[in-house]
Amino acid sequence: MPTPTTPTTSPPSTPAAEPPARFRDLLASEWIKTRSLRSTPWTIALTVLFVIGSAAVATLADSAARSGPADFLLFDAYPPAGYWTLMLVASITGALSMVSEYSSGLIRTTTVAVPARGSVILAKAAVTALLWTAVGTVISTGSLLVSRAILSERHAGVPRTHPGVFRALVASALLAPVCALIGLGLGVLLRHSAATAVTIVLTLLMLPPMFSESDRWSAHINHAMVSPAWKRLLQNWEPDPGSLGHTATTPGSWLVYAIWPLIAIALAVLVVKRRDV
Repeated sequence: MPTPTTPTTSPPSTPAAEPPARFRDLLASEWIKTRSLRSTPWTIALTVLFVIGSAAVATLADSAARSGPADFLLFDAYPPAGYWTLMLVASITGALSMVSEYSSGLIRTTTVAVPARGSVILAKAAVTALLWTAVGTVISTGSLLVSRAILSERHAGVPRTHPGVFRALVASALLAPVCALIGLGLGVLLRHSAATAVTIVLTLLMLPPMFSESDRWSAHINHAMVSPAWKRLLQNWEPDPGSLGHTATTPGSWLVYAIWPLIAIALAVLVVKRRDV
């Protein structure tokens, strides 16, 4: 009599685990998010036109009284009003790139797809830095060329080898990504558009004038901020030896450029790992 055979049951098949997202995949994802915003190209285009236009206006206003190379050409090519606008636009745009994800709930989808939240922040920071470095380079170069062209027509042009021109060019180009990364970090920390915008305005524009260079302690606080560091890097003359204790140094100003975005992004990565979405 044949013995019954026990049917063999195979273990249920489990879906193959998807490989973790690579960092270049995160970069591609963040770039798609950035370029898909319709306001991004318009914001950048209007900012470029406004800042370069402000350089042309400042140069035209000052060039009539000049008959030779001007020591303060750099402050015509890079007028504070235009570059304060650039600082605000870059920092607020950087902040909104993160705040908008919190307000729309997209950040939940992102963290489900990529549990490594720190990598998401670093990818967004890399895309933000590259985008605004390109924008800052276009604005800085355009401002200098427009200013030089206007001065050359009045025989007051300054050559590219003029002391401080290259440093001012680089400092003005890097001002945009520095501010954009600061805004991104604040956006992660605060997660609220109005609070982030107010904090940006206070930190980048309103606090520096409150600390003068008349006292040493006040000068140290002033020199540790981004806007005064940018102004110092534009200067193509050495400070008075008698006031060296209260005057920012060129290496110190470059250090300010490096420290602010590094701290902002480091805090953002730390916070996003410890806080619920």
